[in-house]
Amino acid sequence: MGAPRAGGRFVNQVAKADRGLAHVARWFLTRKAARWPASVANTARPDLPEAVEPGQVAVTFVNHASFLLQTAGLTWLTDPVFAERASPVTWAGPRRVRPPGLAFEDLPEVHVVLLSHNHYDHMDVAALARLDARFQPLFLTGLGNKAVLARLGLRRVAELDWDESLRIGDQAVATFTPAQHFSARTPFDRNRTLWGGFYLEVERLRLYFAGDTGYAGHFRDIRARLGAPHLALLPIGAYEPRWFMEVAHLNPEDAVRAHLDLAASHSLGMHFGTFQLTDEPFDAPVEALHEARGAAGVEADRFAVLEVGETRRYAADGDLLTVVPPV
Repeated sequence: MGAPRAGGRFVNQVAKADRGLAHVARWFLTRKAARWPASVANTARPDLPEAVEPGQVAVTFVNHASFLLQTAGLTWLTDPVFAERASPVTWAGPRRVRPPGLAFEDLPEVHVVLLSHNHYDHMDVAALARLDARFQPLFLTGLGNKAVLARLGLRRVAELDWDESLRIGDQAVATFTPAQHFSARTPFDRNRTLWGGFYLEVERLRLYFAGDTGYAGHFRDIRARLGAPHLALLPIGAYEPRWFMEVAHLNPEDAVRAHLDLAASHSLGMHFGTFQLTDEPFDAPVEALHEARGAAGVEADRFAVLEVGETRRYAADGDLLTVVPPV
């Protein structure tokens, strides 16, 4: 089907997600941002397996929307951000309150990097250049981003439209999926590049990385077209004030709705606890997820939150996913 466009810019299937200057001014004039801690220590340590069996995945939560996904024969990295700030400059903008849970130097060989869109908390160009220099992975992203990444010197870049798929080796297919969001890195390039998520089919394992998104019908559509994922990585943070953020960011209640729409066997929360992008308290997303799960009757282990730096292994069992106990 592909992403719709208007006036040379990409648009959402449902609603406009980027706010105008009047909305931004209203937010900054009326905002009541909670005070976050200046720094938070990570308590988990990565436990990266040397090899992963077919039908299994080892998931390590690096930070924010960055996960290391180890599958049989392929290692994937989602929206890698290792920068100190989610900002176009090094001296201003949202600063990280905790270090990455997996240091860049400790990364295993990365074969594929998934880039959902070009916002600074998802596209860290310095990290991308380092990844290219060290591993020369395949970078997968949405339409319009290839030219930008090529200017960085990245050697292997493929861009996809919504619902477009790419076969990777003999064992995997990656499909770029719709999301309710927007793109911009400057005031002049708004929605010139495409945003989205990724649905991965790796042998009998189905993984879904939502990228950054508000709630809309695309979760049900993804399930209908591609099947219920074994594991969904869903954002749960950066959602207050709701009048401003609702069109572009899930809150925990929306994330549980997305989990149910997808009929995911398991989900993991992301996009919280690293950069203060919005007004909710530091610990609010995890607490609100607990409440939303209970209200919807979703068991805690079916929609969990990993500690930053934690590794968890899963194995596909038909349409279900089971947790592999630590060795």
